[in-house]
Amino acid sequence: MKIKSFKALWGMEGSLEQQFERIAAAGYSGIESPLPHAMEELLGFPAEDKQFRRLLERYDLDYIAMVFSDGADHADSFREQVERAMTYGPILINSHSARDSMSFKEQAAFFEKALAIELKANIPVGHETHRGRAMFTPWTTGALLREFPELKLTADFSHWVCVCESLLGDQKENLDLAIGRTVHIHSRVGYAQGPQVTHPASSEYALELATHLDWWRAVMQDRVRTGRELTFTPEFGPAGYMHTLPFTAHPVTDLWEVCLWMKRRFEQVADEIRLDTAMGRQPV
Repeated sequence: MKIKSFKALWGMEGSLEQQFERIAAAGYSGIESPLPHAMEELLGFPAEDKQFRRLLERYDLDYIAMVFSDGADHADSFREQVERAMTYGPILINSHSARDSMSFKEQAAFFEKALAIELKANIPVGHETHRGRAMFTPWTTGALLREFPELKLTADFSHWVCVCESLLGDQKENLDLAIGRTVHIHSRVGYAQGPQVTHPASSEYALELATHLDWWRAVMQDRVRTGRELTFTPEFGPAGYMHTLPFTAHPVTDLWEVCLWMKRRFEQVADEIRLDTAMGRQPV
């Protein structure tokens, strides 16, 4: 089982080159971000196309492109962004797909077209389990996965925990289905009242961390069985998404450190699974 870690540019500070340099020095395999032309609107800083391509090459970083379907025709929006993303040579596309307000028929029409676009592009697309999107709950996602056997996920279960206000104890069937279709993980820990705990190492959220680790461990074990590569991004967000101190807007912890802690913990679990496999031990 090969694991690759990616760092989201969301919440990063400094120039684009400083961000790339720091990410490479920390041992990440690549970056995950929107396309350069959309970075100023979505991330708050501009990115020049030629510089972005040059930095990927200079720091030998893989790229996971993020796309966001929108507008009157979500499928056409998805197609245009995928075609543009392909010019950057991404290893995977992570998509915020369709809307939660669409009917199942409308969502199904979108994903039928999205799968055809993915096939033509010849690159895996993970449709993210994200609030506000078609895959915002385990049961809506389960229905779509049953309808489309080729549909793949970016698993960000922190959103489901928040939407369902629980650790999904009654959703085992849909979770198992989602785990089997996951091609990329956003390893952020959520809790019943929000998509991001203050710090995943905090004792107050020990149960939430353990539960998310169990889900991610199941995805890793599936990769051991199939021999497929697994990518993950410890996608914790900055102040506004991260908790802040009252009256100050000051973040309660350091975003870089949180993401790095989560990266190392995720990789530790992967190492444990590799050792169990080498020793012939069966997963618990």
